[in-house]
Amino acid sequence: MIKLEVNGEPMAIDPMALSGLLTQLNQQQPGVAVAVNSRIVPRTQWAQTPLNDGDSVDIFSVIAGG
Repeated sequence: MIKLEVNGEPMAIDPMALSGLLTQLNQQQPGVAVAVNSRIVPRTQWAQTPLNDGDSVDIFSVIAGG
């Protein structure tokens, strides 16, 4: 198990890539942006981005406004 924070909340998960976490949290829909350790990760890199013990993951929903 690795320990990380997701949107400021502690979480313990089996080692996986970012895409696995987002699937587990049902956050793969269009309009979602993700940062790991304050760095935006492009959607094309989610499957190749491993999560490590102590990482901080922030998930954002893009909202149009005016």
